[in-house]
Amino acid sequence: MEANSGNLKLECLAIGSMPHENLKEAMKLIKDTFSNVPFWPQMVKVSKNEDMILQFLEGMPSFFYEKSFLDTEYENFYEDLEQFFVDYETIVSEGNIELLDKYGISPKASCAFESFLEILKTTKPEYAKGQIVGPFTLSTTLVDKDGRCAVYDETLKEIILKTLTLKALWQVKKMQAVCPGIIPIIFIDEPSISQLGTSAYVTISENDVCDMLREISTVIQSAGALSAIHCCGKCDWKVPLKSGVNMINLDAYSYAQNLSIFSDDIEPFLKSGGKIVWGVVPTLDKEALEVCDLDFMVKKFRQSVNYLTKKGIDEKLIINNSLVSTSCGAGSLTTGLAEKAFRLTADLSKNLKAIYN
Repeated sequence: MEANSGNLKLECLAIGSMPHENLKEAMKLIKDTFSNVPFWPQMVKVSKNEDMILQFLEGMPSFFYEKSFLDTEYENFYEDLEQFFVDYETIVSEGNIELLDKYGISPKASCAFESFLEILKTTKPEYAKGQIVGPFTLSTTLVDKDGRCAVYDETLKEIILKTLTLKALWQVKKMQAVCPGIIPIIFIDEPSISQLGTSAYVTISENDVCDMLREISTVIQSAGALSAIHCCGKCDWKVPLKSGVNMINLDAYSYAQNLSIFSDDIEPFLKSGGKIVWGVVPTLDKEALEVCDLDFMVKKFRQSVNYLTKKGIDEKLIINNSLVSTSCGAGSLTTGLAEKAFRLTADLSKNLKAIYN
C-alpha cells in the first residue's frame, strides 16, 4: 500500500550534501531546522566516500575503491554476480532484512547515518528523508575498463539499478526499525537526466530511463515509503512524471518556468496526489544566496506557482501539493551560507503555511 503523503503541505526539505566538518554541529542544525522531515547529510568535506557517486557503490559486483573503472574481468566476477542476483531476489521477494544489511551503507561511506537514526529514534517525526544517486546519473558516470559508459552495457546497468534499489530499501528499513510508523521519503538524485536527449546520449530512450526509475520507485513504495526525483537542471519532466514517483523536486530558483512547459502532465500528477518540491532557495548561486531574504523567497515561490496557474492549473491544487527546499545540495557552500540556506528554507515554509493555511 502506498504511504500517506497528505500531511506535507508546504513542508520544508533539504537536499543531501553539507559543507560541515563537525558532525555534531551538522546534525544539530538538521534537528533544529528540519524537525518535521529530518534528513541524513552527505558530509562531503569529511570523506571522498561521501560523494554522491561513491557513497552508493559498496557491495556492488565489479566495483573497487582503488580502481577508476568497473572491473568485470576479475576472477570471481561471475560468481559474485550470480550471488548478487540471488540475494536481490531473496531480499525483494521475501523481505530478508538480515541479508539486506550486506548491501547497506557503512560508516566508511556515511559518518552521519547512525546519528540521523538517533534523531529519528528520539524525536519520532512522521516523515524523514533519505537519498540515492539516480540510476541514469550513475550509469552515465561509471565506465568499464575501455572507458565506455556503463549505461551501454546491459549487465552493468542491471547491477547498478539493483544495487541502488537495495541501498534505498536498506534506508527505508533502518528508518522504520528505529521509528515504527514513520514514512521515509527516498530522493533519487538525477542531475544527468537534464542531458537526456542531447547528442551525448542520443541513443538512450526516455522509456529506458523511465523504466529504471519506475523499478526503484516501485520497491520503495512497496516498502511503505515515498519516492521522489530530484533534478537541478533544465530537464524533460515527462520522464520523472511517467515513472510513478510521488514527488518531483526542481531548482525552482532557475528553472520554474521550464516546468510549466509540462503543465498537461503536471495537472494529472497533482490530482493523483503527486507533490512538487520547489527548490527556490538558491544553493547553486552563491551570489544570489548572499543577498536574498525571506520576502524575496516568498515572491520567488509565488512566481513559480504562477507559471502553472497561467497554464490553467488551479492554485489551490498546486499549493496543497507543494513543498519547498533548497535548489540542490549545500556541500559546495561555506558553512555560513549553507546555514543561511537551511534557515531560509525553514522560514519560508513557516511563512507560506501562515499565508495559505
